[in-house]
Amino acid sequence: MTYDEVRPPVPETVDAGLATHPLVGRPGKIIAVHLNYPSRIAQRGRRPAKPSYFLKPVTSLAVSGASVERPLGTELLAFEGEIALIIGRTARRVNPDHGWSHVAGVTAANDLGVYDLRGADKGSNLRSKGGDGFTPIGPSMISAEAVDPARLRVRTWINGELAQDDSAATVVFGFGELVADLSQLITLEPGDVILTGTPAGSSVVVPGDLIEVEVDVPDSGLTSGRLATAVTEGSTPLPEYGAQPMADDHQRIEAWGSAEAAGVSEVEELELTDEMINKLRQISVATLASQLRKHGYNQLFIDGVHTNHPGHKMIGRARTLRFVPAREDLFGSHGGGYNAQKKAFDALNPGEVLVIEARGERGTGTVGDILGLRAQVRGAVGIVTDGGVRDWAAVAELDIPTFSAGPHPAVLGRRHVPWDSDLTIACGGASVQPGDVIIGDDDGVLVIPPAVLSEVLDDSLVQEAEEEWIAARVADGESVDGLYPLTGAWRQRYRDQNSTEGS
Repeated sequence: MTYDEVRPPVPETVDAGLATHPLVGRPGKIIAVHLNYPSRIAQRGRRPAKPSYFLKPVTSLAVSGASVERPLGTELLAFEGEIALIIGRTARRVNPDHGWSHVAGVTAANDLGVYDLRGADKGSNLRSKGGDGFTPIGPSMISAEAVDPARLRVRTWINGELAQDDSAATVVFGFGELVADLSQLITLEPGDVILTGTPAGSSVVVPGDLIEVEVDVPDSGLTSGRLATAVTEGSTPLPEYGAQPMADDHQRIEAWGSAEAAGVSEVEELELTDEMINKLRQISVATLASQLRKHGYNQLFIDGVHTNHPGHKMIGRARTLRFVPAREDLFGSHGGGYNAQKKAFDALNPGEVLVIEARGERGTGTVGDILGLRAQVRGAVGIVTDGGVRDWAAVAELDIPTFSAGPHPAVLGRRHVPWDSDLTIACGGASVQPGDVIIGDDDGVLVIPPAVLSEVLDDSLVQEAEEEWIAARVADGESVDGLYPLTGAWRQRYRDQNSTEGS
């Protein structure tokens, strides 16, 4: 059966420029993978254990040759050249070996997104990646029966200059695996589109730029043709009743692909003042996590670590240390003597937190009593490791807290080689850069990019004040309906009371 025989019909009443496409008609859904290519994963500094996804509206579809508007007032429209899978047969709870058989064909796609609008999405990518014309695909389809998916290649050109070039043979999650994974809970239907991730090279485009994406099988003659999209400037401002564009240096680095390309410093200079620290002492990690999510940051919690100092809050600037998996020859060259681990502890300064990447490996210690004492003497305010801790009781007796995955008596070389320090690392699933603000309490540890600290602090204090007022009402016997969170009459009552107290 060919795809033309299973492709859903195009409704005549639907605007073909927005909701239909000559390759897919009007698909039920467009599903995009967050991270899949190792080259892109290396840029992002985090490797997903399993695939994760987001949805794009059908109205974001566009054809080759169409233009895309960069919304007025935004600066960070980024392209992402991708291989798009077009589903040809219904898939429900299929296994990975059969996933590819449900694909009718592949084509080129551009997963466009506006990073200035990520803060309003709270992780959904709806506004940032769902705009009209933000998913051009085409112009032609390569039959899935004719290709080995691992031989597919995706390339992107900006104004004729090659910007992306990578092979599907490198992806972490194979295309048949993606189909199978999605089909466990979501029925995939003919015409549905799956965007399989973008390689390194994605960056910002501006009005006047021409983006071209092509998927092909090298040396075979099989190609999607070049998918061309011209960038234009929008003319209609976003209304004030909706969330406004917000760009900071973190978003600029994410959009451009690197700090150098974005023209900003990799480590935002920030003085963590006594005033800031006093504010942070009033705010729980839970509240800060909630506010960071509202600002578009969803990957900043260090999972799986717990404090050995209950009731003690840790606040400081990050220094980083990375371990790599144990290998006899590497431990022989890097494990002994004055190694990277000892140098990192010796280099700590007052007010700093040493954050250690141990890959979540709990089967050995990553810090013990001597090095913990050295951190304390140097004036450090805490240690965070997603690995184990030796000499658990002695480390717990130190003045500074250690957040870890728990105790383990084994020495370092059983699982780790101390490798390097003062670079971007992954700890407990979160990317951590030297200079990030680290805060920990009984709920866990949170990473705060310096660029957003001041704004998050003020918003968090407002939230804490509201919740304290709500808790007092609940203690008086009030129902939480409309009270938590504050809505309607309760919010007005809160405003009135605080306005009276402030006058």
